[in-house]
Amino acid sequence: MNFDNDRRKFLGKMALGTMVGLAPWNSLLANSPIKAKAVEKAFIPVMLTPYKADMTVDYKGLKKLTDYYLESGARGLFANCLSSEMYDLSPEERLKVTKTVVKKVNGKFPVVATGSFGNTAAEKAEFTKKIADTGVDAVIMITSHFAEKGESDDVVIKNLEDYLALTGNIPLGTYECPSPYKRILSQPVLNFLLESGRFVYHKDTSEDIDNIKAKLETAKGSKLGLYNAHMGSAAASLRNGGAGLSPIAGNYYPEVIAWLCKYAENSGKKEQVDWLQEKLRDMESRITKNYMISSRYYLNKEGLDLELISRRAKNPLTADQKAVVDQCYAEVQDWKQKLSI
Repeated sequence: MNFDNDRRKFLGKMALGTMVGLAPWNSLLANSPIKAKAVEKAFIPVMLTPYKADMTVDYKGLKKLTDYYLESGARGLFANCLSSEMYDLSPEERLKVTKTVVKKVNGKFPVVATGSFGNTAAEKAEFTKKIADTGVDAVIMITSHFAEKGESDDVVIKNLEDYLALTGNIPLGTYECPSPYKRILSQPVLNFLLESGRFVYHKDTSEDIDNIKAKLETAKGSKLGLYNAHMGSAAASLRNGGAGLSPIAGNYYPEVIAWLCKYAENSGKKEQVDWLQEKLRDMESRITKNYMISSRYYLNKEGLDLELISRRAKNPLTADQKAVVDQCYAEVQDWKQKLSI
């Protein structure tokens, strides 16, 4: 992969975003020669993988879902992530799912996807190159793929050194994925990654605004954008320099998350943003029970027609869980009316 060509691809997408008033991936825009009066924060959905009734991947449904995210205000997509059930997809399915999304987006906005699968640095690098060849804009590394739980940062950095040496100049990102275990990026590891100059994306799951602020301060001036997964600190992270949001809540009410990204720093809408932040914090604890199925149930209310099945979730929605989602859906319609979404 040619890094200069990749940078031109990014800049081309940024120029498109600026022309239509969107400016995706603001952290990269800030380091480009393109100047915009105001750079929007970006909502990056963690994509679901739809299935047919026989549990095979529904690629037609995936294309429809991709369109839905973008129509709802997404300014980039994270394919082949934990919400996509990446650990329950075969290597071939991971590649095909990612390639389907890249082709459907057709260069309009950035797409990232996880690539750090394998037992050794060489195996991880090999799959990273395959994911890069699908046309993604950056390959995401799972932070807990580079050391066992309890091993030191020195082990992480050594394994990362080996991996980086084998992956050329492929643009990369990090994800503090809860599986196989959650490994929060430490300052020494973050400094090491930034020194490589290759990191453009970080999906943060620390759920700690002080930790997020420290990362943002460390990454200041770099091209790394931080995308917060935690709705409890969503507005605060955006106001403190976060590049956007990438929460599971985006698989219920993506247009609301996109609105929050757009207006979090707007002083004229501070009261509305603060009001919405509290509503989102309260709702997430209610709506995300049996997430892999309840999200599909919610999206079907928006006309997606997804099978209510998942390779990861073994139990169907109970009547009580459906009732909670129904109530949440009704509340969200009130939010949208109040905020003119």
